[in-house]
Amino acid sequence: MSDAERKSIIEELKKLYCMELEVVMNYLANSIILDGVRAEEIKKALAADVTEELLHARQLGERIKQLGGRVPGSLELTFGQKTLQPPSSTTDVTAVIEGVLNAENQAIEQYYAVIKVCEGIDYVTQDLAIKLVADEETHRTLFNGYLKEYQNNS
Repeated sequence: MSDAERKSIIEELKKLYCMELEVVMNYLANSIILDGVRAEEIKKALAADVTEELLHARQLGERIKQLGGRVPGSLELTFGQKTLQPPSSTTDVTAVIEGVLNAENQAIEQYYAVIKVCEGIDYVTQDLAIKLVADEETHRTLFNGYLKEYQNNS
């Protein structure tokens, strides 16, 4: 692997690392802020996902280090998950579900970018990205189900 290839992979991993940490913050906030009987299942799912997403961030950070990169601290992170911000109405569960789906889709897209950039160059990182994208796709499927349920009951 050339230095340029290594640096490119590290930069793509840093984007994912940031995305995973941002989703942890937003899942945590939404799992706390939501109100109502219908919100309980979503709150539980988000709270459980906080641990898994934090593990993803840790695995990405470890891989960044293994590749010779520096894991970014909070001042180096850029956040942008506008749709996953806690809603102004604490009973707007649908907005949270849609925000989760948006965040999952963005993460999946970035994981596939890493998989592609690693092809034929870095099979270890590629394998990690394949494993983690499978988790993200599982989350997306779960929350797509929640969205269907909420749309049918509205």
